[in-house]
Amino acid sequence: MENSVFIGTIWSLLPPVIAIVLAFITKEVYSSLFIGIITGALLYGQFNPWISFESIFTVMTENIDLNILIFLVMLGMIVILMQKSGGSAAYGRWAAEKIKNKKMALLATTFLGILIFVDDYFNCLTVGSVMRPVTDKYKVSRAKLAYIIDATAAPVCIIAPISSWAAAVNSYVPEDAGINGLQLFIRTIPFNLYALLTLFMVIYTSARNIDFGQMKVHEDNAVNNGDLFTDHKDDFQSSEEVKENPNGKVFDLVIPTIMLIVSAVGAMMYTGFSSGAGNIQEAFADCDAEISLIFATFITVLFLFFFYVPRKVVSFNEFMASFVKGFQLMIPAIAILTFAWTLKGMTQALGIGDFVSSTVGGATFGLSFVPAIMFVIAIFIAFSTGTSWGTFAILVPIVTSIFGADALNMMVISVSAVLAGAVCGDHISPISDTTIMSSAGAQCYHMNHVSTQMQYAVIPCICCAVGYVISGFTQNWVISLAAGVIVLVGALEFMKRANA
Repeated sequence: MENSVFIGTIWSLLPPVIAIVLAFITKEVYSSLFIGIITGALLYGQFNPWISFESIFTVMTENIDLNILIFLVMLGMIVILMQKSGGSAAYGRWAAEKIKNKKMALLATTFLGILIFVDDYFNCLTVGSVMRPVTDKYKVSRAKLAYIIDATAAPVCIIAPISSWAAAVNSYVPEDAGINGLQLFIRTIPFNLYALLTLFMVIYTSARNIDFGQMKVHEDNAVNNGDLFTDHKDDFQSSEEVKENPNGKVFDLVIPTIMLIVSAVGAMMYTGFSSGAGNIQEAFADCDAEISLIFATFITVLFLFFFYVPRKVVSFNEFMASFVKGFQLMIPAIAILTFAWTLKGMTQALGIGDFVSSTVGGATFGLSFVPAIMFVIAIFIAFSTGTSWGTFAILVPIVTSIFGADALNMMVISVSAVLAGAVCGDHISPISDTTIMSSAGAQCYHMNHVSTQMQYAVIPCICCAVGYVISGFTQNWVISLAAGVIVLVGALEFMKRANA
């Protein structure tokens, strides 16, 4: 139905807007996403019931990423096996000796998230499974854990030259841009204000024990009532009732985690070099991240069989049952992802990219204000579509065409603003893959994470807007970042006093 009058128009924004608004009103994400999908299908089919019905299944089959679903199930199996082995409990006991208070637990979670920079999905689920026993011990709410996971996933990946995100940005830079895609990505790092300020904020709020807004409600409830979930605790009950081996050791958790990381990095390098890469940076830029992650989880599951079963840490029957248990653990994330991918595909079918490109590409701005404007536009697109990478694909070619090689520094700053805005919009979108993965990793009710994440993201977002106005005129990352940090610290200290 390519001749639908709604394709490539402002109507393409309606489905995600409806889904997002309903999610916040009803606090129920499944029905909200479904209604958004139905709305998009009706627009695509011009309200012809049969064409609309067909379009849903066409879009669903084209946009569901089976590789990610396989990765999730395999990783769920690994998480369950680690729990059954008693490794998670043993790590919690060990951490209790080393981590003496809540502040140390929050900072340890933060730094682990920063260390796992290869891929955001991998980051979200690994950090969550490893640190939950520790944060639970010190009564950190699941909403706070989800925030830390989210704040150290995409923001770390978008400033790591060796990551799946660097590969994505590299692929979206046109060949005639006057600069290699990876070189451009590296030069954007000091200007990526949202990533840098978000990482600074999560460390600062953890060290200073700052909570505000809805997050303070969840944290007070966890501390005063021992309720880590606040809402929908039963959704995660099955994962909380895994029978663990009381004789588990810390290395039952640590060694498989190292195996998972090493095999993932190794697979990414292998697939990159197989694609013709000449060095390590090119290998990560050209790697097949999804296949590498599946390979890593498969190798880790195989390793766990020979690591656990012969030692009778986990019985053969328990090992085989962990596949089903792991699948059950990931059902909420898989369900939301399936709906989110379908909604995303529906908005693409309605030509949201063409609408934005024509609107933005045909506009003229004062060049010094382009970074700030692109930052705001990127937030809007990523929030509406739930995808950072899709936002890169739309806006990076536009920015490179605006400036070209003759204004390379302004191109770098503006691309940085696009990357920062895309991550920011992705952070606050309830239909974002990474947001969903953070909820899954923390075992947190999704809308609790979304509402708290949005309130926390607003502060660095405002600081970034100020920073990009400054950077557009000064073209100096030190001045822009310093201004952002000063505004951010002032805002956080104000929130601390206001919530004292």
